[in-house]
Amino acid sequence: MIKVRARGNESVQQMLRRFKKMCEKEGLIRDIKRNSYYEKPSERRRRRIRRNAKRPMES
Repeated sequence: MIKVRARGNESVQQMLRRFKKMCEKEGLIRDIKRNSYYEKPSERRRRRIRRNAKRPMES
């Protein structure tokens, strides 16, 4: 769970900006967008294969 505490005279907009940045860093927004619609298992498998192909091979 992500928590944001006010720092001194920090405005609500600054706190919200920090919260959004923390969510991005954790990958939360990406997960929400990915789960917002149904993805066929074949599409999921294809995405996983593409993601693994981008990674450098370790020896």
